[in-house]
Amino acid sequence: MPQLATQQLDSIHAMLSAGHRNLRIERHSLVLWGASSGGLILASNSILTPEQFPVLEQRAIAWLILLALTLSGVSLFDWHLTRRAKQARDEAWSFIHRQVLKVWWLLMSVGVLLTFATFFYGGGYMIFAAWVVLTGLGLYVHGLFSEELLEWSGALIIAIGIGMLAFRLNFIASQWVAASTLGLGLPLLAAMLDRGRERPAWLRMVQSVGWLLCVLIPPLLAQRLASASVPTEAPLVSLEEFRKQPVAQQVILLPAGSSIPVKVEVSGNVFRASNASVLPLVLNEPLEIMMNNGQPTGDWRFPGDSWALAHETNWIRIPWIKAELLPQTGPEIRASLVVETHHQSTH
Repeated sequence: MPQLATQQLDSIHAMLSAGHRNLRIERHSLVLWGASSGGLILASNSILTPEQFPVLEQRAIAWLILLALTLSGVSLFDWHLTRRAKQARDEAWSFIHRQVLKVWWLLMSVGVLLTFATFFYGGGYMIFAAWVVLTGLGLYVHGLFSEELLEWSGALIIAIGIGMLAFRLNFIASQWVAASTLGLGLPLLAAMLDRGRERPAWLRMVQSVGWLLCVLIPPLLAQRLASASVPTEAPLVSLEEFRKQPVAQQVILLPAGSSIPVKVEVSGNVFRASNASVLPLVLNEPLEIMMNNGQPTGDWRFPGDSWALAHETNWIRIPWIKAELLPQTGPEIRASLVVETHHQSTH
């Protein structure tokens, strides 16, 4: 009798659990959203570039239109496929499902508006992490009423997005991690769905760790392979020799103490428009710059060190800007400019 009572209690508990988690996410939804978002992230460097849209406002509006059309198209296609799948199973749209779907659309809309805002307010280096966190929030909320696996995966995706910011990943690394997390992680999650079955915590942990490894290993390997590629050897010349006789490929040595003028384009209605404002900076250490047909390739190094890509190792920040008006100096604007590299010198 006690064993029978225990079995009955377990059955009642399973029924109640199934009633609480009566939502089901369709596999095609995860595949559609993952493939579209991952592909868009990977292609973001090649479409709607500053060369194609030199005016910032035009480029921002173009991205807004592209994201709105892409996400609207994916949403409508996902809605159509989900409705057809429910009709085939003779299921009706539950109230909770409709509300969770609205939350998902709201989070995606926040991502679109946030991307648009970065063109005017900065913070573009955070945009990939923001999309990852928003996607994780959507999956976590869906998992609260659906499959437990979605909760675990949503929390992991949120942690990945936070980790991208905490470890200060460069723009390229963030792009690869975000593309893998969404483009590879969501379709993989679709294959792992088990229709809300109760699983022990240790099994969920194993599934989560396996999913995490499958998502993070590819971008890390891609970064390692990209960093391992070494530019072809080229003759080392001074800046004076480069000015006299530039060749197809060469390495230019900039000695410590070299003056690097930063030309600032001033516009607006407060100061007179000018293209001649110059901020002179002085190199702290000698640098070697790889050139190809008179243009920098993006590869640089300290003399004797390994080559690195500028957009992967350098950080430029302006922590503060303030205006002062003192009797001794008169009006002036002071700012803090921080230029640092993760590529440490061996000297």
